[in-house]
Amino acid sequence: MKKVLVFLLIMLGLIVIFGEVINESSYLKEWSELRDINNKLLRGEVNPKSGFDSLNVSFVGNWPFGDSYAVTNDTIRDVCFLGSGGGVYILDVSDSSNPVKVSEGIHTRGIVYGLYYDYTTKRLYIAAGQGGLEIWDVSNLTNPLKLGYYFTPGYAVGVYVSGSYAYVADYDYGLRIINVSNPTTPTSVGYYDTPGLAYGVYVLGNYAYVADDEYGLRIINVSNPTTPTSVGFYDTPGIAVGVYVSGSYAYVADYDSGLRIINVSNPTTPTSVGYYDTPGYALRVYVLGRYAYVADEDYGLRIIDISDPTTPTEVGFYDTPGGAVGVYVSGSYAYVADYDSGLRIIDITDPTTPTSVGDYDAPGYAYGVYVLGNYTYVANGWDGLRIIDIQDPTTPTSVGFYDTPGYAEGVYVSGSYAYVADGFYGLRIIDISDPTNPTEVGFCDTPGSKAGVYVSGSYAYVADGSSGLRIIDISDPTNPTEVGYYDTPGIAYGVYVLGSYAYVADRDFGLRIIDIQEPTTPTEVGFYDTPGLAYGVYVLGSYAYVADWGNGLRIIDISDPTTPTSVGFYDTPGEARGVYVSGNYAYVADDDSGLRIIDISDPTNPTEVGYCDTPGSVRGVSVSGSYAYVADYDCGVQIYRNLLSSGLNEKEIKGSEVKSDNYFIKYDVSKIELYFGASKESELKLSIYDKTGRELKDLYKGKIEKGYSKLTINKGDYATGEYFIRGRMGKIEINTKVLILK
Repeated sequence: MKKVLVFLLIMLGLIVIFGEVINESSYLKEWSELRDINNKLLRGEVNPKSGFDSLNVSFVGNWPFGDSYAVTNDTIRDVCFLGSGGGVYILDVSDSSNPVKVSEGIHTRGIVYGLYYDYTTKRLYIAAGQGGLEIWDVSNLTNPLKLGYYFTPGYAVGVYVSGSYAYVADYDYGLRIINVSNPTTPTSVGYYDTPGLAYGVYVLGNYAYVADDEYGLRIINVSNPTTPTSVGFYDTPGIAVGVYVSGSYAYVADYDSGLRIINVSNPTTPTSVGYYDTPGYALRVYVLGRYAYVADEDYGLRIIDISDPTTPTEVGFYDTPGGAVGVYVSGSYAYVADYDSGLRIIDITDPTTPTSVGDYDAPGYAYGVYVLGNYTYVANGWDGLRIIDIQDPTTPTSVGFYDTPGYAEGVYVSGSYAYVADGFYGLRIIDISDPTNPTEVGFCDTPGSKAGVYVSGSYAYVADGSSGLRIIDISDPTNPTEVGYYDTPGIAYGVYVLGSYAYVADRDFGLRIIDIQEPTTPTEVGFYDTPGLAYGVYVLGSYAYVADWGNGLRIIDISDPTTPTSVGFYDTPGEARGVYVSGNYAYVADDDSGLRIIDISDPTNPTEVGYCDTPGSVRGVSVSGSYAYVADYDCGVQIYRNLLSSGLNEKEIKGSEVKSDNYFIKYDVSKIELYFGASKESELKLSIYDKTGRELKDLYKGKIEKGYSKLTINKGDYATGEYFIRGRMGKIEINTKVLILK
């Protein structure tokens, strides 16, 4: 059984979520945010998948920035590439004390875990987790261009490029070798399935050195990339996560066993020659000259003298404020990917006294999202409120932010103000009349931990954790004042107001209905104790739709608020955290199971009609038209389109004018027909893959005219089973599952 990386000892089954203590065994997998170095991967609770499974949902665009896991540099141009969630910041570090953002134009489909920069071609290779390998041209730093991508079958967490090949550490699918001689069409040429979980890779000469989890260091002969073979291994005592090779030695970041030094002069019989047990968890290592620089998670950057490999000794350290998870060294500086603290630049001129000289903060977790007009407003954890311009949803851009003092979990926008539920720092009122320069105008500090907020008229209704529902008069935004409250029996996470009632998602105590006709004396008139944990609520007409954690979506008839009754439910595959209702559809934020779309036209029989995997963990969703804007925790904001509500259907395909790019799939007895609607002449590239991620065939590559085009797949050409169609039409990325049944 493969060992799981656990970054925090969980004692007595207790864990803190949003400032509240939870004594539920199902929460044991929701480990501490600060030690959750890899939300979907390193904690071992998720089975990584290749690509993004979807049904009746298309990916549109994203603003994917979040915590930092990887960093590399172009030392010639004094540029740093900082992985941040699912994006990469390009930073000018010519003045190390003041890194300046050059571009945030690199948006990947997955989470950025590994980076490799090729100086000669000015290409950046990205190990993007579920998004596989991505290749970007960064010759123009202000306008990076995505050249190509390859969905590996596993979960890409490390990458090294040598010659015409990219070597990818693909988690439970070992080492994958990708031919990148043509970066627009990278192709798999070989692989070696290591016995453990491949976390890191380094290539030197004819050998690839793989950090392989509990199976230590694996040495793979890649002289023939089509048939890589194992030639030797050394089973380190810890969990091999990172590796760097210099001369005759491999330096292994061995997690709880620190730095291990392996003599690899004879690759068939590697031997341990020395080690230094760092105080933290060694995750990555970089070697330059006589020193090894170790990213040691909560214990920052450790500098180890390796001039005598048999007796490595620590000579200095710098305890970074976040969690050091990646490191790159150039000249007098070490560049540290410091998890929730972004980039830290450490002066290592004197290795015995390293000092911090510069930093660049990355955004926090995306918890809540609200869409109004051309902007998406994001409750961004420790980084407060972020404002994203979505006029072009294929390329959303950050235009402004306000760093609230607390932990922003919920946001509601009304008029010129954003109302932010800021954890233990109360309700913050932000003037957003100028989205590029949001400013706080007032706040009201309530006794609990604010998780949700709803504004109606002159009042803000706050879900205040263990302090229930708080009602705040916001008629004067500069001086908000609490006028009333109702202390619900549970922990209030979400609130929705309609008419004379506030509907509270009260976690363990289900849905509570509060009469707010008199805001100074709110009273409970009814409740329905859902079977799960109520985290979110949306009300439309006579029904309340409750996101009920492990029990999915619950539909409650509230036509009589004093006796609410359950009329239907749909048990989503994940943990439902939030819900938004638009038309006949309920959009459920289903944590690690992505976005789920439920048809609620018959409330007594809700059915799932669409879904899409996301790279992170969906915590919130807001809908505008056919677009769903998802707060994806680790990975910022992801934008998807509900194809069922977008107006693209068979009738439209046959005659209407195309106003937006999209696609539609129709199943027939002997064939599958793919219809493409293009608003202008576009490039279409399309391939079909089996469920392991192996490309089977190019379906189309070339131009399609404005209007509708049709492509036919004959079922007889393929065995019965599950397949994926992937590609791109103009700016629209296509990635959808098809079932072939005979």
